[in-house]
Amino acid sequence: MERFKELVLDWNKKINLTAITEDEEFYLKHTLDSILALQAEEFFNARKIIDIGTGAGFPGIILKILLDEKEFTLMDSLKKRINFLQLVKDDLGLKKLELIHARAEELARDKNYREKYDIAVSRAVAELRTLSEYSLPFVKKGGSFISMKGGAAEEELSLSKNAIKILGGGIDRIINYSLTENDHDRSLIIVNKTSITPLKYPRAGGKPRSKPL
Repeated sequence: MERFKELVLDWNKKINLTAITEDEEFYLKHTLDSILALQAEEFFNARKIIDIGTGAGFPGIILKILLDEKEFTLMDSLKKRINFLQLVKDDLGLKKLELIHARAEELARDKNYREKYDIAVSRAVAELRTLSEYSLPFVKKGGSFISMKGGAAEEELSLSKNAIKILGGGIDRIINYSLTENDHDRSLIIVNKTSITPLKYPRAGGKPRSKPL
């Protein structure tokens, strides 16, 4: 994890990976926050996990370091981030790690990825209705979508229940936590995949963001 931090901060001088550059803040808001995703015990029973919109590799790289025996796919829409993560993979010697440059609404229509994962996790900054449409199509029936949210999630949840149902999911529970006594609340929203996602989802053309379900 220390080496990963060094790589992120070094490459951050060349490409925009994170606005967080101080060690203590990095450990807290990136490393620890990623580790705390494991409060969802679903991770320990999963075999295949995909990180949607992984960015600089949070939480995907941290979780891969901790759960080395699992198969991970890290996906991002920016090629330069995937190029960076390939360097990280090689430097850390990580196995069973697939890095994909793709948009979720396109990759989720590929039969090799659609409904193939036990868990889809996302720390991306987007509304839950949007994240659910991008993520749930990757999850197999009986699996879970885990959304990592900053701030209170109750309002987003109330807006998202119908969308999640349409996409074949059901909200299981929320795990609320804080990184420090002074930190804003954070939460893990665990959505169970209860039925197959209709083939028309995810919609193309940016509609999950512009016109969320």
